Amino acid sequence: MFTLEQLKAAHAKVKSGADFPRYIQEIKALGLITYVYNLADGSTTYYGANGHQVSAPAIYPPKTINSEALADQLRYTIAIHQQGQTDFLTFCTQAAASGVKQWVIDTVQMACIYQDVNGNNMVIEPIPEEDYI
Repeated sequence: MFTLEQLKAAHAKVKSGADFPRYIQEIKALGLITYVYNLADGSTTYYGANGHQVSAPAIYPPKTINSEALADQLRYTIAIHQQGQTDFLTFCTQAAASGVKQWVIDTVQMACIYQDVNGNNMVIEPIPEEDYI
């Protein structure tokens, strides 16, 4: 099973949203099934088979999450990030302003699911499955 150190090493290679599909392929190969990223503070919980779970602590000071879910604004934020126009922390700030509480990465469905403060899905973004590794 994967370790937090392995996951951090894979994430360190991500410079923009354009690198994200390769990152997902790498962590999927490590045995990761899903992870939940908490936008309020950047903490993450990673899940694998047989109940394997690894948690990463907060990586930045608490952010305010907009209580209004602005899906169209989020779609724009995602699009420019995928084009490499924003770095990760800028993306997180913009997503929080769009009302994203957390996102869930599902490597089985190959989707990134953005959820609002009420747990509703705002946007479900497919993750390309081309072999990047």
